[in-house]
Amino acid sequence: MKSHSVEKIGGTSMSDYAAIRDNIIKKPSRKDTIFQRVFVVSAYGGMTDTLLEHKKSSKPGVYALFANAVNNDDSWREQLNSVKHSMQEINLQLFGEGELLTEANTFISKRLDDAEQCLEDLQRLCQHGHFELDAHLATVREMLASIGEAHSAWNTARLLKRDGFDTCYVDLTGWQTKQQTSLDERIESAFQDLDLSCQIPIATGYAHSEEGLMSTFDRGYSEMTFSRIAVLTEAAETVIHKEFHLSTADPRLVGEENAVPIGRTNYDVADQLANLGMEAIHPKAAKGLRCNKIPLRVKNTFEPDHPGTLITGDYVSDQPCVEIIAGCKGIYALEVFDQNMTGSVDQFDQQILKIITSFKAHMVSKDINANTITHYIAVSLKNIERIYREVEKLFPEAEINQFKVAIVSAIGSNMKVPGILAKTVTALADQAISVLAMHQSMRQVDMQFIINEDDYDLAIKSLHKCLVEDHVD
Repeated sequence: MKSHSVEKIGGTSMSDYAAIRDNIIKKPSRKDTIFQRVFVVSAYGGMTDTLLEHKKSSKPGVYALFANAVNNDDSWREQLNSVKHSMQEINLQLFGEGELLTEANTFISKRLDDAEQCLEDLQRLCQHGHFELDAHLATVREMLASIGEAHSAWNTARLLKRDGFDTCYVDLTGWQTKQQTSLDERIESAFQDLDLSCQIPIATGYAHSEEGLMSTFDRGYSEMTFSRIAVLTEAAETVIHKEFHLSTADPRLVGEENAVPIGRTNYDVADQLANLGMEAIHPKAAKGLRCNKIPLRVKNTFEPDHPGTLITGDYVSDQPCVEIIAGCKGIYALEVFDQNMTGSVDQFDQQILKIITSFKAHMVSKDINANTITHYIAVSLKNIERIYREVEKLFPEAEINQFKVAIVSAIGSNMKVPGILAKTVTALADQAISVLAMHQSMRQVDMQFIINEDDYDLAIKSLHKCLVEDHVD
């Protein structure tokens, strides 16, 4: 284990260069020196949405328009030009008029022009019957995603150098590379000659590899890059800089005066949050840190003097308690009842899961009894209807229902509190909130409650009041 840290800067934070320079670079969290740190950066906030598709609304970006283009549809090219304009606007805001702006625009324009040429060539090639576009779309997606991180990393390294810091741009995107390598080989090659005692590397959050990061992690690829750099360089600590604290609940729901930043927790808790779509870090990225005993600190970029939340593998709260109230809306419950299921629930479940997976839907939770399986799925309306039809075809005798719900969860590193389940249900009942289903695992790290979506905000507030606020000294 060495003495350096590997630190990731999120997209919203990246959009505020002054905060990066003054709150992160100038204020290291572990030591007095500004060196012995590696930075892995995301694309500027919203940029990957325009390159691929909007993460929440699914509004198509360049990738989605290209993948679905029919005949001579040029909408993807129009979107790519819009991206170029947006990137150059960002450059103008950051560099102002002058030589540095010209350098920045030249760098990113070359990437975008190369990408446009590749897409044109591929579109032309696939007009011939021997070539299928679908076979190349994964590569297209990775190529487009890489442009966002190359843009932000190059800019940040150049801006910091302008402001007197000894930085270097570390391009892991494999742009125009002539040799395919594994992710680990690419990282090791890029870092082998860097001297962390006198320079600050600014690395792209996207790293090209022969296996393809996005095929496994999709939009979580930058966290995997961050994690592997930490593991391979034997970092002493990792840090993620976000625009908010990891708090006991969403301050927008429970009030900023009631939400308290969490000082310590463990990777189990981080996994539960990720399952609800509230990632502190991607679970597979967290696995590498956990297995190598590398702690993770989550910090608020805009409150640099706050120590943030320290996440380790071995932490367990001294006193049993609930640490976080979290949840998610927009969940679909897919309920399958079939009398033939009795005694063969596992076989039914495997077939239903295969269908859910084929539509790349995320299963948050599920309930099973003798003749009924209910999966709670984070998925679009269009895809839940497709899943419904496939399940209906597979089990024509089954009674199938789908309806929209929300999930609220109480999470903690040590929740072995006698009577906590009864207390929690009572807190919801006191607010006339109906519990549609509930689940508490023997591992005692979370309790989940399925409720009507309209009751979500009130449920979060009432559970936070009952399980967190009432126990704060």
